[in-house]
Amino acid sequence: MKATMHEAKTGLSQLVARAVAGEDVILTTGKARTPVARIVPIAAPAQPLSQGRPIGLFANEMGPDSGYDWLEPMSEEELALWEAPIVSTWANNDGDPKESK
Repeated sequence: MKATMHEAKTGLSQLVARAVAGEDVILTTGKARTPVARIVPIAAPAQPLSQGRPIGLFANEMGPDSGYDWLEPMSEEELALWEAPIVSTWANNDGDPKESK
């Protein structure tokens, strides 16, 4: 099947569907309808594209069966680290990056 660029702009999804179904779809341009492109389906990958982390990667270390008591209160040392004041690196030391006062 041949289609003009205008037809491709208005009905691209239909042209892609025809290409996926196995039909040869050629795009043409100009009054002479010169062929310039072909729409072809991409072969399905052998493996899924996503090779990310599997679900439950750290289930033994951090999950409910890890043996860690997630409801246990923090130790005094851990609590002190959380409550430590933030030290500013700005010149005027009040957190404002503008000129010093």
